[in-house]
Amino acid sequence: MNLRALQYFIALAELRHFRKAAERCHVSQPTLSTQIRKLEQQLGADLIERNSRQVLLTTLGERVLEHAKRAISETQAIRQLARDADDPFAGTLSLGIFPTLAPYLLPHVIPQIRKQHPNLTLRLFEEKTERVMSMLLDGQLDAILLALPLDSEQLHVEPLFNEPFVLVAPAKHRLSQRPAIELIDLQKEPVLLLEDGHCLRQHALDVCQLAGALENLDFQASSLETLRHMVAAGSGVTLLPILATQPPLTTMDGLVARPFKTPAPQRTIAMAWRKSSLREELLVSIATVFKSLNLKLLQLEHAPS
Repeated sequence: MNLRALQYFIALAELRHFRKAAERCHVSQPTLSTQIRKLEQQLGADLIERNSRQVLLTTLGERVLEHAKRAISETQAIRQLARDADDPFAGTLSLGIFPTLAPYLLPHVIPQIRKQHPNLTLRLFEEKTERVMSMLLDGQLDAILLALPLDSEQLHVEPLFNEPFVLVAPAKHRLSQRPAIELIDLQKEPVLLLEDGHCLRQHALDVCQLAGALENLDFQASSLETLRHMVAAGSGVTLLPILATQPPLTTMDGLVARPFKTPAPQRTIAMAWRKSSLREELLVSIATVFKSLNLKLLQLEHAPS
């Protein structure tokens, strides 16, 4: 059985679209279609229902999909084992990370990882937590960074650091005049939040509910940068993870950031990988680099202005 055909089938099953699956696999659509048809002929049964509107998996196709994912994952593990036989800190490491952390954390740690592991190639995938989790479990990623909580018996979870939240407000806002914020200060205060699908949204909602703040339902942002621009335009205040207020972030006139009094709301950032991973020695080393993040970066020394 052709492993490449299994990869094509997995892509088609996930995307439910021949052209998009072919683009992901970097082949032409006829090539992908032919390989999947050959796979069906080898099995003597149809794996997908074909019609002009959508691609559906047959009952057998659903069952084969799970086995195909495991087969590809084990094949990749075998190849990685062979590559790492001489040097466990060489080769390619695929790391998934969510959008409200990636651009603010990676510039601080990637140089250190490259210095510590010069023979390692790091491939980064920036996607929402749900997507990188799926990619990790399917064997497409070696590890992911995410915000806790996480409940999975298949994964080893290594807490890295706690990242406090800060209040970001227009410079003339009443809360901007205070050196530190108490949760009660947010009572009935309209707060701008991210749209559904971002894990940070739930963290911020938890803070708002605890403080009695109100979500501004007239607007939901797709990114932290959009939130900052809306706050700068006077549309309200927002909560940002503290790394999103640190250099090399481009400054923005008219904004101030204020820390919360202890106990400050925060999120816990962790690194997770499959318990069955053959690269644990390397993954532990990478996690140690993230843990060594300079504590000054997790303190508000100045407001973004």
